[in-house]
Amino acid sequence: MAQRPLVAGNWKMNGLTTSVGQLEKIISGAERLQNADLMVCPPATLVANFAAVARGTRVAIGAQDCHAQASGAFTGDISAEMLKDAGAVAVIVGHSERRKYHGETDAAVRAKALAAHRAGLIAIVCVGETRNERDAGRARTVVGTQLDGSLPDHAADLLIAYEPVWAIGTGLTPTPADAAAMHRFIRERLDGRYGGAGEGIRVLYGGSVNPGNSAELLAVANVDGTLVGGASLKADEFLAIAGFYR
Repeated sequence: MAQRPLVAGNWKMNGLTTSVGQLEKIISGAERLQNADLMVCPPATLVANFAAVARGTRVAIGAQDCHAQASGAFTGDISAEMLKDAGAVAVIVGHSERRKYHGETDAAVRAKALAAHRAGLIAIVCVGETRNERDAGRARTVVGTQLDGSLPDHAADLLIAYEPVWAIGTGLTPTPADAAAMHRFIRERLDGRYGGAGEGIRVLYGGSVNPGNSAELLAVANVDGTLVGGASLKADEFLAIAGFYR
């Protein structure tokens, strides 16, 4: 089943209120890109502002993380319900930086994916292997384990982002053949877990995507779009990547 592609930008811990100018440029450029969905995931401090600016446009606003609980004594955390209330339509969970720096387990990621569903948000669940794991021939084992432990039992409102850890922010990318093999593997696992419903889950590629390599990566079979990191901070670069689907 051909998926309508999604090009999403993960701004990570970058952006101030003055960054709305980049969002406005993305919104303007999105009008000539009718063959893909576009999303920007700014830091939590900007979600409400960006959602207000993007309301009624072709650009959706997502968030970068959420707590598993709807409310409570969790100082500094933000619930999926709060993100929904701020105007977000999706939330990234299980990014490798959360797994590495915050010790998030597959079970914790699954709880956050369930929280997103509870709040009416799309969960973008990230998976990916390290360089050592790939070199040891364990890439599929690692990603398969992450999928088994991180995904909810339902296929609704769910996206997968394959982000090889060794490619994030390094300028390195897998070969098209390697990307195709992993995306095919992920698709097979989704089909096995969810049956026909798995065909409706988009699988994005992420990891040092830029205007120079996006055409090659986005042309790979079973790649239904991309989760862009640093290049999404600049409207021109983000739109150049999304321009593959023009």
